[in-house]
Amino acid sequence: MFSIILQAGTQAAKPNMVAQFLPFILMFVILYFLIIRPQRKRQKEHQGLLDNLKINDEVTTNAGIVGKIVNIKKDKNTVVLRVDDTNGTKIEFVRSAIAGVVDNEKAKTK
Repeated sequence: MFSIILQAGTQAAKPNMVAQFLPFILMFVILYFLIIRPQRKRQKEHQGLLDNLKINDEVTTNAGIVGKIVNIKKDKNTVVLRVDDTNGTKIEFVRSAIAGVVDNEKAKTK
């Protein structure tokens, strides 16, 4: 009698490995589409913005400083901004500190 119970216990169905890891796979897919993919898209857009900077563009930095580009130093990877027209104050920023370009046409129409 006990041998029948022992044999029945050893022949228990083993769960499928794919079924066990399916929740983790689904979580990774959801994480990819909700977090990783949009972040990569934003990084590419920001890199494109930094690559297309030119002199006399009015930009905003991550610190909130608004200025006009006076010089672009590609060897140092920096940008020189004129932040005050009356005194001619210039500040040098790392290129990655530029948050965006101020669109003067939209600002004038408002």
